[in-house]
Amino acid sequence: MGPSSPPEAPDSSPVPDSPSVPDSPSVPDSPSVPDSSSVPDSAPLTGSDLAGRVALVAGGTRGAGRGIAVQLGAAGATVYVTGRTSGSERSEMDRPETIEETAALVDAAGGRGIAVQVDHLVPDQVSALVARISGEQGALHILVNDIWGAEIEWNKSVWESSLDTGLHTLRLAVDTHAITSHFALPLLIETPGGLVVEMTDGTDEYNAATYRVSFFYDLAKAAVNRMAFALAHELAPHSATAVALTPGWLRSEAMLQAHGVTEATWRDAIAHAPHFAISESPAYVGRAVAALARDPEVARWNGRSLSSGQLAQVYGFTDVDGSRPDAWRYLTEVQDAGLPADVTGYR
Repeated sequence: MGPSSPPEAPDSSPVPDSPSVPDSPSVPDSPSVPDSSSVPDSAPLTGSDLAGRVALVAGGTRGAGRGIAVQLGAAGATVYVTGRTSGSERSEMDRPETIEETAALVDAAGGRGIAVQVDHLVPDQVSALVARISGEQGALHILVNDIWGAEIEWNKSVWESSLDTGLHTLRLAVDTHAITSHFALPLLIETPGGLVVEMTDGTDEYNAATYRVSFFYDLAKAAVNRMAFALAHELAPHSATAVALTPGWLRSEAMLQAHGVTEATWRDAIAHAPHFAISESPAYVGRAVAALARDPEVARWNGRSLSSGQLAQVYGFTDVDGSRPDAWRYLTEVQDAGLPADVTGYR
């Protein structure tokens, strides 16, 4: 994603190697990227790879959350899809996508989608959601914290920003993840092998060296990456894994609308936004989560900051067009370096 086209996150969100992992006996030291002999079958997930697994995609109304929910469904999982926008009520984002639509796409992909309207800032609603999952399924194997739904004030200092908007952004981007983890993780750790995915925008390495468009946005994304670090320590004794995961320049519904294109015609936007050529569909990061979920050795990633492009190189999955865009490496080596747009060798 580029400065000329601000990223949305997690409805959108680019590298390379993540920084070192926590220095603790409960979290593996900087695991090396496994060679192909140790990586599970890298073909796209199909059929019943995740049959019998239960996932909660918190913030699955649109964008990355919808892509993740659908790809988990394509692998056979039962997916609870939550968000504030339903067929009868819209959130403050005032967009048309609904949780029911996402659940229907999960069904169509081969899984079972269950839409539940939840405001993840309201503890009682999240507690009731987890109680429902426990009662209906008896287990939770995968938690994806992809909640956002915040207005972003671009390129404003902390004193220029609206304090109400900025603090509300932190509530939506940080508090929601903490509340959801507080209630969901006791159920998740009842079954060994659980996976928590904290969705964010930018790897630890990139964000540590790069100012991310505004004080509040920068702080929100750093906090979510740190959540995965902390959860890795707390979950490891329970044989569960936590990672932070970022998509690249995501072709979310809002991003496509901003560029006046559709998923079918997205390449038309390259004429006025050349670096958009590195963009990726929501299915790509969805396949990244599905690959992690079916990996029996997923604990090697515990505490790591990962990207969809990075994991595609390891697991072998592709985007819907058969390519493997590596947006964060591209952003660092091409776009931020001021070079002309050229995705050769990057997708």
